[in-house]
Amino acid sequence: MPEGTVTAAGLRAGSVPADTEPEKAGTPGGPVPSGACSDTRREIAFHGERSGRAPLTWGQRAIWHAIRRTAPNDHYFNIGRVLPLADRGRPVTVPEALGALARLTERHESLRTRLLLPPDGEPAQSLADAGTLSVTMTRAAGLPEAAAEAEALLGRLSATRFDYAAQWPVRAALVTVGDRVTHAVLVLCHLAADGHAAEILVRDLRLLVRRGSAGPPPASTPLDLARDQHAAAGRRRGAAALAHWEAGYRTAPPTMFPDPCAQPRTPRFWTGRLVSPALARAVGTVAAAHRVSGSTVLLTASAALVAAGEGHRTAAVMPIVGNRTAGALRDLVSTLSQDGLFVLDLAEASGPREASGLAEPHGPGEASGPAEPHGPTESSGTTEASGLAGTFTDLLPAAYRSALRAYRAAVYDPVEWDALGERLSAEYGTDVHPYCCFNDMRLVERALPEGPRATGAELAEARRRTTFGFPATQDRVACRYCLHVTEEGDALAVSLTADTAYLPPEAIQAHLYAMEELIVASAAGTPPPLTELRTLLVAAGGDRP
Repeated sequence: MPEGTVTAAGLRAGSVPADTEPEKAGTPGGPVPSGACSDTRREIAFHGERSGRAPLTWGQRAIWHAIRRTAPNDHYFNIGRVLPLADRGRPVTVPEALGALARLTERHESLRTRLLLPPDGEPAQSLADAGTLSVTMTRAAGLPEAAAEAEALLGRLSATRFDYAAQWPVRAALVTVGDRVTHAVLVLCHLAADGHAAEILVRDLRLLVRRGSAGPPPASTPLDLARDQHAAAGRRRGAAALAHWEAGYRTAPPTMFPDPCAQPRTPRFWTGRLVSPALARAVGTVAAAHRVSGSTVLLTASAALVAAGEGHRTAAVMPIVGNRTAGALRDLVSTLSQDGLFVLDLAEASGPREASGLAEPHGPGEASGPAEPHGPTESSGTTEASGLAGTFTDLLPAAYRSALRAYRAAVYDPVEWDALGERLSAEYGTDVHPYCCFNDMRLVERALPEGPRATGAELAEARRRTTFGFPATQDRVACRYCLHVTEEGDALAVSLTADTAYLPPEAIQAHLYAMEELIVASAAGTPPPLTELRTLLVAAGGDRP
């Protein structure tokens, strides 16, 4: 796992109470609620090299659209990290840690950038060259208490939405034992950073604390990227990406979850979380056997189960794409992630085909280019009527190619993306949007250990350690099916946040257990036939807690 503890508010079990709302956690834009009475504040000054204004990058526009659709529960998007500082090396003093935080803010312009909200124009970003940042200081009696206090701080600082125009997009805290800093806590506004950027900040903060330097400055900045994207070349690339989206929309059902099937719960959105060592081993086994990434295996399983459950022949899923293949963007602290569009015709993908000779590297790659748009087609008939053949693993070669196309076509202007959706919705007379997303939040995939692969009996034994629960609820999420993948020790942790009007809690549980069963059975050499996926959903989890 990457260094530090990961949280996305509303997703990580135990980090935020399930029914927390920003109004209960603290006044939006006001002081962050404090925990122990020993909390104090220290102000640090920072002095960057420049100031400036620019349009939002396309990644910033995308998350801003999501924030507006989710408000007032947009604390859901906060990103947090805990950095242990007492685990190795010499002791860290408070002045050293505060100085490192100041230099971190100076190094990365996104931490000094706030949102501009003109009353009659497009939102923009404003970079400040100097300012002060308030750092929460908390004392603990010893190292075990310090670790617990750091986790508690992470939860408290994550539980309140940012005031995007008035506050700096980072909240920082230090935990001390005596005169020694044991932990640093960062909570980031999603406008300033995505998950990869958060790991860059953890890395740089450790280097600044330990060595006083984090190396050469990043090769690009959010302001520079925004100007590039809004220039002519950037516009052309965005238009090519949207051509892929239009082609995909025209070959998929208008939405994956067209009809409510239950009375929604209160709160309406529930998160189910399955933690499975067996799934971790099985994903690696299937990926190695079929020469694709583990992320493709999980994405394909999610798409196939959604299509089977809703009676579609074609699945449309929006994977969250990191957009960091360009060298200048790999160390950029900003939010670069955008939605891609993964479309998979289960009948076509599982039918006879010529061998492609392609093998997917372990991690997202580049696609050959966006697909050409087609005219409207109807491919949303029930799977039972579509003549499905083959098994789950037969989908993987075509799914790999579709995933690469999705990755390549995930950089575009969200304003134009919205316009495309509105145009097609008007043309079809119904809302055109998958409302089905997939987010593999792991930065790297672990390689399978050397030696014989796990047997079916060993995987079955590992499944005895699988756990499931409902750690969180939300009043509002701008989707109907949101699958998140992380790691927890030697296990995969898969969380599904869903609209209970379309997927009631028992269906959320069934989807997660069915995914485990589907991939574990495939790793054991008995991949389920596609015609049985709906039956698998019905049966999954029936004898589970």
